[in-house]
Amino acid sequence: MTARARDALVVLLTLTAGAVDAVTFVRLGNVFSSVITGNLALLGIAAGRRDGALARNGGLALAGYAVGVLAGMPIARAPERGQPHWPMRVTLTLSVELAVLGAFSGLWLASGTHRGTAARLALLMIAAAAMGMQSTAVRRLGQMSSTYLTSTLTGVVSAFAVGRMPSDWQRSTGVLAAMVAGAAFGALAAVESPGWVPAAVLIPIAAVVAVSLLLTRR
Repeated sequence: MTARARDALVVLLTLTAGAVDAVTFVRLGNVFSSVITGNLALLGIAAGRRDGALARNGGLALAGYAVGVLAGMPIARAPERGQPHWPMRVTLTLSVELAVLGAFSGLWLASGTHRGTAARLALLMIAAAAMGMQSTAVRRLGQMSSTYLTSTLTGVVSAFAVGRMPSDWQRSTGVLAAMVAGAAFGALAAVESPGWVPAAVLIPIAAVVAVSLLLTRR
């Protein structure tokens, strides 16, 4: 697999992160599942406002994400010198994440539009765990991310300020745009057509897994 193909898959993967984040924020408690550091601020807000529900939701999202990282790291492992652009362990980790998001989608559909608190919290934790796994998978690729993008945005703006775009500017701008696009589709599905939520979260990552299997086996 070429570096350009790898970057394209990371951009595609970010669509899933944006969609999952939007769904959890809009329908599962006003917290994030992939931009997890935002939940630290929300925990502080919850403490200041004495909002027990927000504190619970933020805490569960953090816990779910941590579980995903702990489960994903033994599969993805740390980056190695001389590794291919897309190690097979990245695909393996993303395949497990796809299964987790499949469970999320099944519970989403089974619990209906008037789901109870237990179902909402379970969905939140499952979504956050999936994003934790995705973060560990992409981390194996090196200095890039498909979930937490503050550093990516800082790099793009800094490069623009000095008039010297880095070699990875296409991937960087691509993941930023994909996060917005994925969140837009996820929010639209969650609010207007809840039955489309599984498509919003599953199609991009399923495509990434399928294409990566095809390219790494050549």
